[in-house]
Amino acid sequence: MSSTLTPSGRPSKDDFQDDSRSTISKDSDLSNEEGWEDVEPEDDSQPIVGLFSDKIYPDVRSMLKESKEKYNFDLWKIQKELDLDFLDKIKLVNYVRSQVKAGNLNPDVSLKAKFEDEIYLKPVLEDDALLYSLDDVLEDDQSPDAPGGDAERRVLELQEDLERLQTQFSEYRIAVQKSMEEQLSKEDEDLSSSASTGPVKTTSRIEAAESDYFSSYSYNAIHESMLKDAVRTDAYRDFAYNNKYLFKNKVVLDVGCGTGILSMFCAKAGAKMVISVDNSDIINKARENVYENGLGDVITCIRGKIEEVTLPVPQVDIIISEWMGYCLLFEAMLDSIIYARDRYLAPDGLMAPSHATIRIAPFADPDFIASHISFWHNVYGFKMSSMLSNIYDEALVRSIDRSTLPADSTVFLQLPLHTITVAELSFLKEFQITLKEDIDSLDGFAVWFDMFFMPSNTSTIPEDAVPSKMQEKGIVAFTTGPDGPETHWQQGVLLIDHKDKGSTPMKKGQTITGKIGYQKKEEKSRLLDISVEWDAPGVEKGAQHWCLQ
Repeated sequence: MSSTLTPSGRPSKDDFQDDSRSTISKDSDLSNEEGWEDVEPEDDSQPIVGLFSDKIYPDVRSMLKESKEKYNFDLWKIQKELDLDFLDKIKLVNYVRSQVKAGNLNPDVSLKAKFEDEIYLKPVLEDDALLYSLDDVLEDDQSPDAPGGDAERRVLELQEDLERLQTQFSEYRIAVQKSMEEQLSKEDEDLSSSASTGPVKTTSRIEAAESDYFSSYSYNAIHESMLKDAVRTDAYRDFAYNNKYLFKNKVVLDVGCGTGILSMFCAKAGAKMVISVDNSDIINKARENVYENGLGDVITCIRGKIEEVTLPVPQVDIIISEWMGYCLLFEAMLDSIIYARDRYLAPDGLMAPSHATIRIAPFADPDFIASHISFWHNVYGFKMSSMLSNIYDEALVRSIDRSTLPADSTVFLQLPLHTITVAELSFLKEFQITLKEDIDSLDGFAVWFDMFFMPSNTSTIPEDAVPSKMQEKGIVAFTTGPDGPETHWQQGVLLIDHKDKGSTPMKKGQTITGKIGYQKKEEKSRLLDISVEWDAPGVEKGAQHWCLQ
């Protein structure tokens, strides 16, 4: 049962409406005018001299795209923010050219007043082709990364909006958490005696966080996000419906049942009894869902923690649960699943899912670093270096592109759910990766997990099992990595802080060895600390910690 800290703050693409205007009607009007048939379309791809160098570009868009990437000069953004008309854009170009000519590669364009002087109507470059084609390129309000048209531009805009919302939500979540901790600490100090301040304070804070955790699952949004994750929900449905012989006349325990969807899959698959347990208010809605679908005689809903409730049977044949968190073990819900297994599962009983693996891969994405880190060096012309404080301390949850991984991932931990222990969930495991391409910098590491639903408690999976290969054998499995469809778990991104040393390029064939560790933030905490030690012999080595919260 994964928290949707990122997904609940993530708007779907359907939430945005494309307000771009089609040019089809204009084109249609022109095509109906007599005498236009033989007129050849104008070619606006003219050689352009760069704004920040003497480099010649084949067209305006390529020049502006590189200006944005190399010099953090986004003409499209400036035009929109300052509401520039045609003459303003001419002045802006000449102002920038004059500043660069004077040796200033970072001209201040935060205010229109900087280039309002009429002197900037005079071209700095003779026959400057940029001035002739500038308005045609910008009038469509296209991004330099999307020269192909409105559809591609809109996708990029949505991606930028998504990243902005994810960042805002993450910052909001951290702020709320800190505020809650401060408030709880103050209450503890008021209620505790001086002799018992320490232990009472810790216990109270953990209990409050635990209460907040279960409360978060009381709301529809988090369950909507999980149910709409087809990769996740289809896997549980397919396992139940494709293996009805496993469920027929069996007693099933659904731990953390949420809306009751998994319980209803099991009932439809032929289970004679399903016990649905959840410690949040969602259990009331689950009970209604069960009766609304005529399954009240099969499914029993119980409110409480699995460690504290009393089940109506001494043991069960199958335990099913969607317990997975970001990077698999965030939320520490697997602890409860292991308790339920040891307390209630019959000796020959089945865990669903039955196996999990966690993977790591090197991450190299200069565009991501530019948008997440370098961004703070120039915000509307201002330096905001203070915002970089602790920016590398938190593990990010993002959906990354396969192209940002310069090497194949490797499994660093297998979890056989029938035998794994709570003690084994804190670990330090070795890994080794070989680069398949050159990279300018090792920007970090990406972590994700794969899930498998084996039909027997004695089944095993290969050491480096791949879900797609297992699916070919008829096994239900899925990945949360960038090679598969996006899930609400996305991937964990661990950015490296190179500090003053700077990053070092690496070559294809370079081997990176290391160790990755998982540890609870503190005892009984659902937060997760991740550590990585890495060594690329002769190139660089390092060690760093991240918190997933």
